Amino acid sequence: MAKIDYQIVRPDKLMHEGEATSVVLITKSGELGVLPGHAREICALGDGIVRIMHEPDDTGATQSRVVVSGGYAEITGDMVIVLANHARDVDDIDSKVVTATRAEAEGELAKLPAGDSRRAYFDSKIVWCDLLLAEEERWGGR
Repeated sequence: MAKIDYQIVRPDKLMHEGEATSVVLITKSGELGVLPGHAREICALGDGIVRIMHEPDDTGATQSRVVVSGGYAEITGDMVIVLANHARDVDDIDSKVVTATRAEAEGELAKLPAGDSRRAYFDSKIVWCDLLLAEEERWGGR
């Protein structure tokens, strides 16, 4: 079976790389399926799940799921590179930690006056936490 190489990169590290049978990206306009030989393309990522289909791993899983928020993906035909603003494996989401982080961000946001440019950082952090919690509830344990 033909394979396509992939990399999932976030600002602080290379999260994943390997071979996949297909990759489903979450773009601004919906999902985009990528198979080996896909036409060259660069697309803006949306908020949601990137699904990587692969041969069975050590646990027997044939699909990996990564929550992403924003960024870009480059498709070259034999490679998919995801450059995400935020990314986390669905299996690595701890809802208690995310809930605490969200509450902390809300507290810091409440301290800032309207019009303060630092509010954007905390607004973004709250949106990211909400996305993590929603996707963990949807996909966690699968």
